[in-house]
Amino acid sequence: MENENIAVGLDIGTTKIVAMIGRKNDYGKMEILGIGKAKSLGVHRGVVNNITQTIQSIQQAVQDAETSSGMKIKEVVVGIAGQHIRSLQHSDYITRPNGEDVIQEEDIDRLCNQVHKLVMLPGEEILHVLPQDFKVDGQAEVKEPIGMYGARLEANFHVVVGQVSSIRNVGRCIKSAGLELSAITLEPLASAKAVLSQEEKEAGVALIDIGGGTTDLAIFKDGIIRHTAVIPFGGNVITEDIKEGCSIIEKQAELLKIKFGSAWPGENKDNEIVSIPGLRGREPKEISLKNLSKIIHARVIEIIEQVYMEIKNYGHEDPKKKLIAGIVLTGGGAQLQHIKQLVEYITGMDTRIGYPNEHLAGDSDPETTSPMYATAVGLVLNSLESKEKSSLMKRFPHEDSVQGEEEKLETTEPTKEPGKKDKKDKEKESKASKRFFDKWAEKFKEFLDNAE
Repeated sequence: MENENIAVGLDIGTTKIVAMIGRKNDYGKMEILGIGKAKSLGVHRGVVNNITQTIQSIQQAVQDAETSSGMKIKEVVVGIAGQHIRSLQHSDYITRPNGEDVIQEEDIDRLCNQVHKLVMLPGEEILHVLPQDFKVDGQAEVKEPIGMYGARLEANFHVVVGQVSSIRNVGRCIKSAGLELSAITLEPLASAKAVLSQEEKEAGVALIDIGGGTTDLAIFKDGIIRHTAVIPFGGNVITEDIKEGCSIIEKQAELLKIKFGSAWPGENKDNEIVSIPGLRGREPKEISLKNLSKIIHARVIEIIEQVYMEIKNYGHEDPKKKLIAGIVLTGGGAQLQHIKQLVEYITGMDTRIGYPNEHLAGDSDPETTSPMYATAVGLVLNSLESKEKSSLMKRFPHEDSVQGEEEKLETTEPTKEPGKKDKKDKEKESKASKRFFDKWAEKFKEFLDNAE
């Protein structure tokens, strides 16, 4: 696992835990080297509620991935979701000491760190600080302020907040499973990375990830994340309803949903019937597919209406905020028959099913391009990207900030050996390479160590 170009994503879901190992190939696409899957027993609605069982499931998934790839996993990037996640908008500014210098990466980091110091409700912690647009000396709608002159740097931020205890529990599970936590990513952001194209993000799109325990929403417009939400319903409530409505056990309800389930009752004829074997020699049960579809339909409508309410909260009815690319459905729940048509019917927006093949190599196994694996693929992609950035920054530190330093070095030390680096150079490099997420991961590791 020492290889810098390899990353591991761990998707801790309510129904399954997936460990995925991937690397970038020569064409910049992602190759999946190994995948491990285990039933998730200790997670309820995206939140860990049984540490021991979750650790066992993580170990099993990681072991499967190691076996299929022939590699040893040391550190992982983890996705987090759950009903405790909320997001808010915030604007902040910094005044730079010297307006004669151009704005650097460090200034943006400073501004982001300032937002990190926001006072949250007791027991809450900031997960992500995502800059949306900047203002430089009152000049609005600046997308990329680096390299501009200005004394006052302002920005609007999308801040994602989660519960400290839930995040610590996830960290604890990973540590106890013998792994290292390199970063935590919000699951809807990871799914978006895997299934959305840049054009869709520019045009405006809502990504709905229907998982087992939660339904995640991420809204993009002008290429920037605008809204995130986690709704505490998912595919499991549909299974639960089938179980109650048809008086069968959960395993059978899940199989019925996958094999014969449909979100549109009109598609089934009245005489279509499925026979289910009875328990321990009892009579088999006969279930009408029309009734099954009606049960699924009622619950799916409820989930979609909740999501649509969130889309309205974002304000998509405002012409400036209109989501031109409509909705993309992903996650295990997106495999339900006719769900696309139902979403289009309720929201009146164009809908497509999102497969995580946007950035995958062409020869990938069809199983891994299923919407179920969207989050895991996104986590690996995010991890590969941040590794690439940090290795680039180590190789080429910020040119502006180091250029002046180099000139000084040339005049004062003409005899310096080319292979050796000055202490100041090293400091500059490490400063530039410490990206915002890396800093956050470090803080988080510290926080976990103190909690032990």
